[in-house]
Amino acid sequence: MSDKKTTPTIQNRKARHDYYVEETYEAGLALKGTEVKSLRQGKASFTDSFAYLQNGEAWLRELYIKPYEHGSYYNHDPRRPRKLLLHKREIRELDKAIQQKGFTIIPLKLYFKRGNAKVLIGVAKGKKQYDKRDSIKEKDVKRQIERNVKGNYKINM
Repeated sequence: MSDKKTTPTIQNRKARHDYYVEETYEAGLALKGTEVKSLRQGKASFTDSFAYLQNGEAWLRELYIKPYEHGSYYNHDPRRPRKLLLHKREIRELDKAIQQKGFTIIPLKLYFKRGNAKVLIGVAKGKKQYDKRDSIKEKDVKRQIERNVKGNYKINM
C-alpha cells in the first residue's frame, strides 16, 4: 500500500464553459493556517471568483474557503481577498493581456504542489450564448462517439 495522502484538486468547471481561455499561469496562493487545512479537506468553491491587479500585485476575490471546523478563534473570513504570488514579469504580461477589451483573469484549478497551494489562472474572454450552445453540442457528440466506440449503445430497429 502507498503511504501518500492524496490532496483534492478543486476545479472551476464552469470557467471553460463560460470563457475561451487564451493563456494560463500557475500562481502561488498566500493563505492562513486554517485555510490550508480546510483546502486539504477539499472545502472550497470557485463560484463567481476572479483575479485582478492592484498596485502591481495580483489578488483573488470571491474564492470561498469554508472555515475549518476545529479552528476556533483562529478561523479566517471565508471570502477575504487572497494574494496571488507571481513574478513581476508574469504580472506585467497579465496587465497587458487584460488591457485588451473583453479579457479577464479567472481561476481554473486549485491544487497542492510539493506542499504549496497553487492556483492555475487563465486569461480568458467571455463566450456569447450561441458559443455556449455550440460547446454543449460538441461535448454531447464526443460523448456519443465514445459510447459507440466503447460498445455501450442500443440499436433501435
